[in-house]
Amino acid sequence: QVQLVESGGGLVQAGGSLRLSCVASGRNLASYAMDWFRQAPGKEREFVARIWWTGRSTYYTDSVKGRFTISRDNAKNTVYLQMNSLKPEDTAIYYCAASNIYSTYSSTDPRRVGSWGQGTQVTVSS
Repeated sequence: QVQLVESGGGLVQAGGSLRLSCVASGRNLASYAMDWFRQAPGKEREFVARIWWTGRSTYYTDSVKGRFTISRDNAKNTVYLQMNSLKPEDTAIYYCAASNIYSTYSSTDPRRVGSWGQGTQVTVSS
């Protein structure tokens, strides 16, 4: 089981930036990819970005490409989500997640996730 603790949410004006952090602990972290999901009021939880503990590959949903950057610090077991050029439609609760790399669900399906963080609120004002 993986434990995830997030930080870094807050209120920002449109066009501003925030950086989210997620510290992971537990066994067999390499068996998981690290994801960020978000959920806006009245909407389903949606995939945002993914990174693996090895290699350089990253994966983003189209709506955040060019604005958000996911990265990691293996020495600190920490994953980051740098969010630039924020828009009001980015307002949501953001969740760090550890998704099983062996899952047969589609790549953005929340059912891949084995562990969720507690969530952190990001609010972008217009």
